Amino acid sequence: MANAKSSKAKRKLPIGRSQASLVPSQADAEAQLDSFLAKYDPEVETFARSALTKMRKLIPGAIEMVYDNYNWLVIGFSPSERPSEAIFSIVLPPGRVTLCFLQGAGLPDPARRLQGSGNAVRNIRLYNAGEPDAKVLDDPEVRALINVALNRAKVPMPAGARRKLIIKSISAKQRPRLLPAGKK
Repeated sequence: MANAKSSKAKRKLPIGRSQASLVPSQADAEAQLDSFLAKYDPEVETFARSALTKMRKLIPGAIEMVYDNYNWLVIGFSPSERPSEAIFSIVLPPGRVTLCFLQGAGLPDPARRLQGSGNAVRNIRLYNAGEPDAKVLDDPEVRALINVALNRAKVPMPAGARRKLIIKSISAKQRPRLLPAGKK
């Protein structure tokens, strides 16, 4: 009798589907991110992939949350799956790649590298239409800002955590992203 009750309490799934199949695999998430990046101009795409690789090395255990919102692609780096705890994001508006310090308003910045004047976020432009600077993330001043941001984060990055990629928003009804002419 107890088994009959517990089996009724289980959520019924469509025939041939398991609970695990409802959650996209990491390979599916990687493929989805690749498809988002492929929509950009090849130079922007290559630069963004390089920036993501560098950030992954700097923050090896981060949860990466990907948002494909209208005409911007955002990849957030967080200690958890809570967007409010994210520390950084790589943002791709058309023709640019930007590193955002999501808790950056109070960071000491003697070299004045950080841009923005909002209540929380500061940013550093990594790529601007035809003016790539592949060395920005290697700059000692920028690395120091990243380290300070990690040390001051509201929620610290967990030691020994493994990278996880999560696609947070996908909609078939989204407006097309604004891209340079000739790019589909």
